[in-house]
Amino acid sequence: MESPFEVLDVESDATDEEVERAYRRRVLEAHPDHGGSTHEFQQVRSAYETILSEDAEAPELNGDDSADGESDGDNDSDGEAGEDPADREPEGVRVEYLDYEALADRGWQITDDDLFEKAADAALDVDEFGAFVAPPDDSLLEAAEEHGLRWPYACRGGACSNCAVALVDGEMPMPNDHILPEKWLDRGIRLSCLSAPTSDSAKVVSNVKHLPGLDDLRLPLSRFDKARLND
Repeated sequence: MESPFEVLDVESDATDEEVERAYRRRVLEAHPDHGGSTHEFQQVRSAYETILSEDAEAPELNGDDSADGESDGDNDSDGEAGEDPADREPEGVRVEYLDYEALADRGWQITDDDLFEKAADAALDVDEFGAFVAPPDDSLLEAAEEHGLRWPYACRGGACSNCAVALVDGEMPMPNDHILPEKWLDRGIRLSCLSAPTSDSAKVVSNVKHLPGLDDLRLPLSRFDKARLND
């Protein structure tokens, strides 16, 4: 039986970045639309989840500076001495979001110039409309999850459109390894599992996986995802 690392074709001591790159490559190769099979795709996904869970359970080693429980009160790497952390501006990009179903229910269009102004006046729930700060090293999907939002996803590797968002304002470059055709990129569609905003601010419409044509690239939820949604 192959180990998770063998399934992803990486060494057992591979870095997180190497594992992620390998997963993105393998999940595209295993996608049924790219010549793979459902079994192979699920095997790749399971291997990636196993490696992630093993990393999360690994104990952290204390460095020499913390071994004796002492800390240097004179040096504060998080800011100037005496500064209240609550007073600092959070690092990252401010992202305004609007759920596509809330948009469609009201007859709005993604291309409406005043889309987010209308949403702000509509007293929508926090899962339908709001804003959060996306940290510099997080994908948009990770940032949304850290904010408590449960945006849809399936593969988390760029091999499906389940996590797709429509970029209304701002910049969100995409890496090369993904399933989206160029026509969707030209229309502002991005995969939130891979991309992150690089502009000072951004506005996105989430949950656009059911757009005509884009839904052909969706994958069914795995048992892992269904369990997560039922938590």
